[in-house]
Amino acid sequence: MLYLVRKLGESIIINDNIEVKVVEVKGKTVKLGFEFPASASVLRKEIHDRVVAENKASMASNSDAISNDDLTDALSLLGDFNIGGSSVDKPDDK
Repeated sequence: MLYLVRKLGESIIINDNIEVKVVEVKGKTVKLGFEFPASASVLRKEIHDRVVAENKASMASNSDAISNDDLTDALSLLGDFNIGGSSVDKPDDK
């Protein structure tokens, strides 16, 4: 972890497009201002950790929802595809 000391009004730049500025200091509380591109995602750490945990739990519960064989069978009904280097032929129309 990188530690920096900044005074009121001073800032740091991250990746040339994110600025973090010390805008207020009151006792043990520091107010930071952020300037960043609209495409950046900014979450408080506790919210980020909760989102990551929920996503992992969701992926774990859905991991067996569809097998590769089921997916290949489903795609083969739609037409000719190249999956993982092997061709899936379209079923004969009968």
